[in-house]
Amino acid sequence: MMTLRKAQERGYADHGWLKSFHSFSFASYHDPRFMGWGNLRVINEDRVDAGMGFGKHSHRNMEIISYVLSGELAHEDSMGNIESIPPGDIQRMSAGTGVTHSEFNHAKDQTTHFLQIWIEPNVTEIPPSYEQKSISADLKQGKLCLLASPEGGGHAVKIYADAKMYAGSFDNGQSSRLELDPNRKAYAHLIKGEININGIVLRTGDALMIEGETQLQISQGSKAELLVFDLASS
Repeated sequence: MMTLRKAQERGYADHGWLKSFHSFSFASYHDPRFMGWGNLRVINEDRVDAGMGFGKHSHRNMEIISYVLSGELAHEDSMGNIESIPPGDIQRMSAGTGVTHSEFNHAKDQTTHFLQIWIEPNVTEIPPSYEQKSISADLKQGKLCLLASPEGGGHAVKIYADAKMYAGSFDNGQSSRLELDPNRKAYAHLIKGEININGIVLRTGDALMIEGETQLQISQGSKAELLVFDLASS
């Protein structure tokens, strides 16, 4: 089963300095139909104005991934990490027993555009940890590149969750395929462009909620950047 969620159907919040689309219920946006999908709990598409950001706040027992699309995101946390996250990097923070962090756009004239992703862990109360990797564009061109998995290693960060996250860029009709376990769930989020997945056309910001499928056939990519999640069923 494939359920299309159009970009304009997402929740939206405009805080002046922050403009955010919510794929699932978050903060003041609540829809009981969209509380998450499998163990994927949050995908927020955030645009942070120059010189602004999220002050210190805390998380516990959640796998948090930041994926920067443009601009840069400055990260500082209670584990002592002070990092800048540019486009092409993937950052993972396992909140575990508790972590406090802040995220800012220190640029004077550029908006930071990024996705914040939360995945529910399959182990809790672990020590908090941090990981960041740079992924070159060629690793994602015309194919899906594994960016996060329970094993980690290679180009993937390690997450303490029963999930995998892939990213790919598709243009000039490029295509790819991903095998799926029909007993699990999957989720596809199109960051930009246009693409066809199993005969369904997605455009910028659209998503597919997937279950009971054995494969994803990705085709007809046009300036497309795509995320795909392989997820636990609940």
